[in-house]
Amino acid sequence: MAETLQLPKYSIGMGDRFAHQAKAQLAACVLAEKAGVTIAPVWNKSNREHLIIGSEPSGTRSAADVAVKELGWTGPYFLDADHINLKTVDRFLAPCNFFTMDVADDIGHPAAAEDVAAFVARHPELIGNVAIPRIEKPFEIDEAFVRGVANKFLAAVQQAGAIYRSIVDKKGEGSFVPEISMDETDSPQTPVELLVILAAIADEKIPIQTIAPKFTGRFNKGVDYVGDVEQFTKEFRDDLATIAFAVERYGLPKNLKLSVHSGSDKYSIYKAIRESIKDFDAGVHVKTAGTSWLEEVIGLAESGGDGLALAKEVYAEAFGHAAELCAPYATVIDIKTERLPDPSVVNGWTSDEFVRALRHDGKHDAAFNPDLRQLLHVGFKVAAKMGDRYLKALEANEEVVARNVTTNLYERHIKPIFVG
Repeated sequence: MAETLQLPKYSIGMGDRFAHQAKAQLAACVLAEKAGVTIAPVWNKSNREHLIIGSEPSGTRSAADVAVKELGWTGPYFLDADHINLKTVDRFLAPCNFFTMDVADDIGHPAAAEDVAAFVARHPELIGNVAIPRIEKPFEIDEAFVRGVANKFLAAVQQAGAIYRSIVDKKGEGSFVPEISMDETDSPQTPVELLVILAAIADEKIPIQTIAPKFTGRFNKGVDYVGDVEQFTKEFRDDLATIAFAVERYGLPKNLKLSVHSGSDKYSIYKAIRESIKDFDAGVHVKTAGTSWLEEVIGLAESGGDGLALAKEVYAEAFGHAAELCAPYATVIDIKTERLPDPSVVNGWTSDEFVRALRHDGKHDAAFNPDLRQLLHVGFKVAAKMGDRYLKALEANEEVVARNVTTNLYERHIKPIFVG
């Protein structure tokens, strides 16, 4: 059998909505390499985003391959079939080598009673006081709890197993990185629930290399973490300890690590992530998703002239179709519509005013508008409808757009998490 494809210790997920920023994104990983930290680039784009834009996964692959060649990147790199399921996976099979199996919609669907009973019988070690190194208090677990967690999550894990085996049948075992995503759901998974979930994943023989749970607090698109940072820190550290324990107990892959979805702009928790992974000597995968699309709009606005006019047009259209654009992302945005400026106001803005309202750098600029930023984050459909007009604007302003993309990814995300 061919050698199993391994995701390195540190990796960063990068969204490239219009397949124009791969080189600028990879440049941020090159800067990290020069700073002494190797971070594997993972370009991710979901089926929903491909459908909205009218693109194909092969186009994302081509853009990544060209960037790697032009910058002389010699390390591993990945293309993520993001948030796929059995209905959507096929178009990603050939170009992708990383598959995020999204089973959030299956959480809470009761598993077959006999499957739950078999799981409980198979795992007596989960019942009682379960002591995990580096977690202060043992988990106190009774059979009813294990049964309840299995009833809530087992069907989702079985669905992940079905997706995984479908990919293996067509691509071959070890030829891709499997991730399980459970983040886009209503309730966070606690560390003790994570332990039960990992036992179920091991039973399904899914060699996952990353897992994306839903953490406490809100991870809204393109804005800072909303929640108790201290609580998140404890939960994140307990999850790291739980994963290390499960790897040894259940024979899961040694490089299994946490994946933080919607991780862009979560400045208030970056220190906790950095210090925790260093303390535990653990890896992490952080997805920055659509933040590069926002940097495209910022770059156009910063360019002035036609670029600024187009950025204003994108906002006006997004404002007019806000409900439609927001609906698919309801669990990961929180927009106060009364705080959105009217397009007539935005049309009068200077380049600097537009950029300051949209740019999020953690410096608490009073002009920054998180509601406007979230709306534009989900508003890439507007640019997609512009077609070549939008793409030509990117190409005409490539230098300033690329500078914003690289600076954002390296200075605001990679450095505070991985470099320190």
